[in-house]
Amino acid sequence: MDKLSIKINIANRFYPMKIERSLEESIRNAVKNIDSRLKFYEDNYEIKDKQDILAMCLIEYASKLEKLNSNKVINDDGISDKLIKLDQLLSDI
Repeated sequence: MDKLSIKINIANRFYPMKIERSLEESIRNAVKNIDSRLKFYEDNYEIKDKQDILAMCLIEYASKLEKLNSNKVINDDGISDKLIKLDQLLSDI
């Protein structure tokens, strides 16, 4: 696989990464979103410690991911039932 070495800057610290070229745009967009949220917390809360601001951002993203993961289990739109019926039809053949 074709790896790319990049350095990303989050909260004025650089982090070297080796990534797949196909992921570069996604990672750079994620960094922009993180920077935006960090600025939001700096501007709207009286938190000055960068680590505390990073923790707030992490909590926000982790809770959003948790919500997405729990929704996937609940909202399968009947796909499980359809797969069971399809499996039964194929077994009958």
